[in-house]
Amino acid sequence: MTDENTTFLPSLTIIGGGPGGYEAAMVAAKLGATVTVIERQGLGGAAVLTDVVPSKTLIATADSMRRVDLARDLGVDLGDAEPRASMAEVGRRILELAGEQSRDIHRALERRGVRVILGEATVTGPHTVAVRSHDAAEGAEPETITSDAILVAVGASPRELPTAKPDGERIFNWKQVYALEELPEHLIVVGSGVTGAEFASAYNRLGAQVTLVSSRDRVLPGEDADAAQLLEHVFQEHGLDVAARCRAESVERTADGVRVHLSGDGAADRPYIDGSHALVAVGGVPNTAGLGLEEVGVELTEAGHVKVDGVSRTTVPSIYAAGDCTGQLALASVAAMQGRIAVAHLLGDALKPLRPHLLASNIFTSPEIATVGVTQEQVDSGRYQADVIRLDFATNPRAKMQGVKEGFVKIFARQGSGTVIGGVVVAPRASELIYAIALAVTHKLHVDDLADTFTVYPSMSGSIAEAARRLHVRL
Repeated sequence: MTDENTTFLPSLTIIGGGPGGYEAAMVAAKLGATVTVIERQGLGGAAVLTDVVPSKTLIATADSMRRVDLARDLGVDLGDAEPRASMAEVGRRILELAGEQSRDIHRALERRGVRVILGEATVTGPHTVAVRSHDAAEGAEPETITSDAILVAVGASPRELPTAKPDGERIFNWKQVYALEELPEHLIVVGSGVTGAEFASAYNRLGAQVTLVSSRDRVLPGEDADAAQLLEHVFQEHGLDVAARCRAESVERTADGVRVHLSGDGAADRPYIDGSHALVAVGGVPNTAGLGLEEVGVELTEAGHVKVDGVSRTTVPSIYAAGDCTGQLALASVAAMQGRIAVAHLLGDALKPLRPHLLASNIFTSPEIATVGVTQEQVDSGRYQADVIRLDFATNPRAKMQGVKEGFVKIFARQGSGTVIGGVVVAPRASELIYAIALAVTHKLHVDDLADTFTVYPSMSGSIAEAARRLHVRL
């Protein structure tokens, strides 16, 4: 018999230990729920082991090369030696950092009392999961875990083209590329979205010859046009070749490298490109096959994504989903937010549904591109009425001191009210600078709130305040 004053705390089984899963587990355990996490690779999932942490570690190395090159312009005598990246050492560091982060997450969950199982899971009912542990005896029956709710956070895997199968030697997907022990002589990157642009930028900065194959007129077709145009200009300045309006029909091995066969308007003058290696970055596929979701009534899209509502519920009330497997924005921050929202809804805690229009995101190219809120395309199409100001960092004293020549801050303010509704930052460390604008967007601050806030002089953030001042309207 339960005391009427006792608070009922549900039990939760989480399939997937990536950002959506482990963030949900941490929150749920802190609030007193009984939590089990089942992960087949290692805690942190693909985000930590093969995706976000490894790629951003590689990019950090590439950025250090940028700063070394820049040092000469700032008066630093580096002698005659040319800096070079030791890819074997870079790869070792990437794997070391990823493993360390995974272990940190594992320990943190266990300290919170979360049961962690490394193994394979199948959903067998609205409240049951069958688990086959990696260290179970051969032939042992799967363990059945029963809980009040289930959270599916299984992520996604690289999409493969049937005519461009990765082999891990010359043709790679974004999970395999860290196995390179030598800098590619000529890397051909297929796909000009975020992942393709980031890897192209990184390997270009590391010193490789890079060709980026884009099926559209420009790189990053879904991003702010001013930012994409500036990035493409930087690419050209650093010798990165963009094969625009070209579609990769196939990638094949040659005697000493690869050949990428092209089609499309841009392929008239060059039907193929020869290189030493190819990286295929053409999106992801949700890891939902074989989980038993449809069998228990969870509705999936045609592409295999789990359909969820604003509080991360699926079509089965006791089953939630978070992360890349839901087809929402494929970002670790979104996965983590979806996981936290699911826990808040399950436990009856205060929550706000997922609000994608407030999302701050960053593309880790060189320079970085950070965005939040309303976009230029939405303003141009008439969906939002906004006053827009763009301020180049060329006039910023801190930027001059650091040798930053390219970049800008752009702020969108609602016409008539002056409320900050969006922004773009293109600069080194744009991922840090966007936070001020994200705060303004999330909390509906006025441009004068940004303008009247003290900034350090000199600083890059000073340009954010200056842009806001230029949007001030005399009352």
